[in-house]
Amino acid sequence: MVARSLLLRQLASCRRPLPVVAYSPRRLNSSGSTSQPPPSPAKVPAPHEKSWLTRQVETSPRAKRAVLALAKAMGYGSAKQLGGRRSFVLYEKVCAVKPDEDAAYWQKECYLPPTFQSWFTITNLHLWMLTVRLRALPEEHGKHYIQALLDHFFLDIEDRIRDVLQPKLEPSPPYTFRSDFYVNPNAATPGKHLTARALARAPDKIVTQQMKIFKEQWAGLGMAFDLGMVQGDMEMAAAIWRNVLGARGAQGIEYPDPTATEPSTPKFRRSVNLVGGEVVNVSKVDFSKEEATDDGSGVHDFSPSEVDKYLSYPDVMLDLTVYIRRELARLDKLSDREVMYGDWSQLKFGPIKSKSS
Repeated sequence: MVARSLLLRQLASCRRPLPVVAYSPRRLNSSGSTSQPPPSPAKVPAPHEKSWLTRQVETSPRAKRAVLALAKAMGYGSAKQLGGRRSFVLYEKVCAVKPDEDAAYWQKECYLPPTFQSWFTITNLHLWMLTVRLRALPEEHGKHYIQALLDHFFLDIEDRIRDVLQPKLEPSPPYTFRSDFYVNPNAATPGKHLTARALARAPDKIVTQQMKIFKEQWAGLGMAFDLGMVQGDMEMAAAIWRNVLGARGAQGIEYPDPTATEPSTPKFRRSVNLVGGEVVNVSKVDFSKEEATDDGSGVHDFSPSEVDKYLSYPDVMLDLTVYIRRELARLDKLSDREVMYGDWSQLKFGPIKSKSS
């Protein structure tokens, strides 16, 4: 009994783990016996060897300080770099997706055509709404967030312009994502042969001209909605009518003519864009001719047979005014830390029409 107790104490005090042999089912060999071959030793992967630089940084405080100083000098972890990374997510996941998410509302209730101009206008509106919240961030962060958000916006716009003007048999990967909201009239379709000229590079002059137009539209929409945010709902509704709904009916509403024998055609009554001040002598511009010219946006006054569509515009302006006010108030309740570091889905815009409305 004494020897047995001594043996048990020795086993209990032993810290070395006993070898564990994995169980494997017995198999019959060629002779029919049930003997099993000896287990092969397990292969333990060799540990990853750290590089010389990693070892120096981990063991030397001086080397660690030097690496951190170099990273700081290169901008890693700075407010500018943080704003650039975060703003791309906010642009792609929060702003640019809104035309597609609410496509039925914009196209069926606002009567916006499925064109790239409509996509730009809707995205620009939500970009402004998000920018309003970013202005309230601390100055060292807010300016970087806003500038990076605009950079991503216009890089995406240029990429989409080239995609429309320069079709390819195999489309190149987009800057963000492909949208189903607007129709690309030049996109390659099955059975359609694209000539070498159609596949050529889009002229930079046309791309630059379009970018200037969209820059003016971005600035104009921002100023109009800033004024509406301060002066009240009537000014906000007016900004919606001018900038989002295309100011349809601004020069009068054309009613059906009972004596007409042929159906009337839509009339384009748009505001003239001077393309970044490239027009030197404004007095020589024929505004009546330019206003009646189709600019390719698809927005035009309703024809006399569609005059009843104007009746829904007051409700649409009310819906959008309530939507903008509601979303601005929701974003205002988020803390600066939630905006800069939190889950980006907290910043996503809700539906235009709430369930209670």
